[in-house]
Amino acid sequence: MWVIAGLGNPGRRYERTRHNIGFMVAEEVSGRYSITIKEKETYGIGRGSIEGQDILLIEPLLYMNRSGPVIRGILTKYNVLPHNLIVIHDDLDMETGRVRIRKTGSSGGHRGTESIIQSFGSKDFIRLKIGIGREEGIPAEEYVLRKFRRHELPVIKESIQTAADAVEVIVTDGIDKAMNRFNQK
Repeated sequence: MWVIAGLGNPGRRYERTRHNIGFMVAEEVSGRYSITIKEKETYGIGRGSIEGQDILLIEPLLYMNRSGPVIRGILTKYNVLPHNLIVIHDDLDMETGRVRIRKTGSSGGHRGTESIIQSFGSKDFIRLKIGIGREEGIPAEEYVLRKFRRHELPVIKESIQTAADAVEVIVTDGIDKAMNRFNQK
């Protein structure tokens, strides 16, 4: 079984903001594979399959910097090892719309990823990062909570599609094939 966790912040205020691109990708995967995500107290969860592989689609609902305990609880409850976890999140240090896959690594300053690392005591889980760019003179904490500009929307729509494709390849063909295919773009 795979756990696919799209990171974001709950509530209407944060919908469609840069920081919620993980939720947007989770919604794309949900739609493609007819997986209904039902809200529980601290997370949204949907169970389904991708090309015969069982998956749990998760949206932690305790804000980005508290994602770790929620995801750890899901992995424990369903007896899933961290190497079968795909965490989808934004990345300020990548150009808007770029998609990159990593097997492991540091948080890179991303608070959601840092929360997961602290909760697991390990960096060994898959990251699917989507670039949201950065704007000079705007503090990162403010920038990530802004909506994408109109001219960025076609690029973001394409990156969401690409990220959902990457999830499928990771689950069906493995991380190495996915990295070879998607990290080249």
